[in-house]
Amino acid sequence: MDPERLIYPLMKYVLVGPAMRLAFLPTVSGLRHIPRTGPVILAANHLAFVDSFVLPLMVPRRVHFLGKHEYFTGAGARGRAIATLFRSVGAIAVDRSGGRAALDALDTSARVLEGGGAFAIHPEGTRSPDGRLYRGRTGVARLAMRTGAPVVPVAIEGTDRVQPRGRAVPKPGRIALRIGTPMDFTGRDAGTPRGRAAREVTDEIMEAIRGLSGQEYVDDYAPRPENGS
Repeated sequence: MDPERLIYPLMKYVLVGPAMRLAFLPTVSGLRHIPRTGPVILAANHLAFVDSFVLPLMVPRRVHFLGKHEYFTGAGARGRAIATLFRSVGAIAVDRSGGRAALDALDTSARVLEGGGAFAIHPEGTRSPDGRLYRGRTGVARLAMRTGAPVVPVAIEGTDRVQPRGRAVPKPGRIALRIGTPMDFTGRDAGTPRGRAAREVTDEIMEAIRGLSGQEYVDDYAPRPENGS
């Protein structure tokens, strides 16, 4: 058996999960909207680095998400420990450099869904610099239309307070997750140029997230940090 599959329940139910619940006292609503089996895309806003751990550890399924290749290639015992931590909570390494990076990420995500898994994505593509919700990138729509997986919108709240930009370790504080109803985009690109369909679908997903989060919406892409994180 894959050793990371053995580590996963330890992380979620014994170590990281309980510690996160104790530190953040999370409230989670709408869990019933996440299918217990079968492919599903969890599309969430992105306020802090810790979001990528909060979502997989707070929902009742093993959730995969993409992580920077650098998180898996660190040297020494510390590097190996970080890589094991990321893999154990569902992260999949992806190289974001080079011309094929976006296609490779899409292919990797599609394989998770085609295998019946749950996949989490932040359509904004990077953390919000100011707490507002920014325009979504179309990868989430292309993934949904390619695989037929339903999209479940998710609003994360409070993680920007427990882990402001520049803070490596989150501090205790309250966070919340609000989970919306599944959205089905099967066939949305039939008879419509794929690029236009992807844009329309992405905008609908972002509007659903905005409705859950109450964030002010910015019809522009969020600026990426200079360090690429």
